[in-house]
Amino acid sequence: MKNPPNIQAARVLSPNVIELAWSTGETLNVNLADLPKRNTAFAELADPAFFARMARDEWGHGIGWPGGLDLGADRLYELSREQADLPTASEFEAWMARNHLSLTVAAESLGMTRRMIAHYRTGSKPIPIVVGLACRGWEAKHASQSQST
Repeated sequence: MKNPPNIQAARVLSPNVIELAWSTGETLNVNLADLPKRNTAFAELADPAFFARMARDEWGHGIGWPGGLDLGADRLYELSREQADLPTASEFEAWMARNHLSLTVAAESLGMTRRMIAHYRTGSKPIPIVVGLACRGWEAKHASQSQST
């Protein structure tokens, strides 16, 4: 993600779950329960007392724990949107790549401005659910058209 939003506030809700308030105006939760299982570098996060020591960095570019353990805002934003079943920048960019769409063609296809498409592709603006659904619909329509020809 080229321009991730900043974390305005972060607080531990429960072991493994953090509430993040983003510069986009969104407040999303992220569950990090799987992180210690997938990556041994994060093993300490399995300890609820250690997990509770989480702090937002002063610039809002990530969160961290004692000893230098940290996670960047870009990954946290993507993960929190995935977990909330909201469209993500990487999904949007993959849709464009899969369908060989330029910014201009994607904008025309969705009835949006090229600038907004660029924001969605880089993650600098949150992608509304309706845009994610429109991408799925566009792809389904074009897949069925190519199969019928």
